[in-house]
Order: sequence, then structure tokens, then C-alpha cells
Amino acid sequence: MAQRYTSPSVGMNAATGGVLEGWPHVVQSLQDIFTTRFGARIMHEWYGSFVPNLLGRNITPREVTPWFAAVTSAIEQWEPRYRVTRIQIIDVTRTGELRFFLEGEYRPRAMFGDFTVEGARRIDAYARRDGVRIEGREGRA
Repeated sequence: MAQRYTSPSVGMNAATGGVLEGWPHVVQSLQDIFTTRFGARIMHEWYGSFVPNLLGRNITPREVTPWFAAVTSAIEQWEPRYRVTRIQIIDVTRTGELRFFLEGEYRPRAMFGDFTVEGARRIDAYARRDGVRIEGREGRA
């Protein structure tokens, strides 16, 4: 018998090939958006973000604003299930690494036009020369 999923956010786990649903699916989606350069996908050449263009640059306080613009515009354009309400720098290191977090609202049915908020969610992001890594958690910290 086929398994039924209750979450409107259901997809494939990119690491295991298994089923991924709910908030973890949104986190995986954001990771994919932040690591995909515009023009990298055939038939979806406008999918992605400017984040990969910023990788490899030494992140100074002057470079933080373009990072925030790239991250928030990508979320706004490609992930309606998450709405950023706050962005905060945790650390900018001397080696050019940026650590920040996003706080926002999880709206699991936003892809269907229902923007009802299910709860607060936080995303911790780590940007280094070699890539971006994000981790999502429920609630605010």
C-alpha cells in the first residue's frame, strides 16, 4: 500500500534518495538555491542565486550587504514557504568567513497560495571561500 504524506512540502532527499517532507525539505531547497549559479540549469536558466558569484571573495564588512541582498532576494524569488523577518551577523572572520542567521516564518502551503504561518524557523548559514552550508531549526534561538 502506498504511503500518504500529510505535509504539502514533499520531495526527494538529495543525499539519500529517500522522502523528505516539511521544514527539512525547505532547508534542502534553500541549500540548492544558494549553491546554484544563474544560468547553470538548462531549461531553468533563471533558477538559482547570486550567492555563488560571491564565493571566493574575501568577506569584509563591506561585502556583507551584497551577501544579504543575494540571500534574501533568492529566498523571495524561489522559496515562498519561507519569509525572512530578521537577518543577523554572527561573525566575520579574518580569514574571510561569514556566519549569519536568518529568522523567518515557515508557510508550508505557500506554493498553493495559502500564506498561513505555521511557526518561526531559524537558518544558520556559514559562507566560506569553498561554499555555503546552511542548517535549519524550528523556533527562534
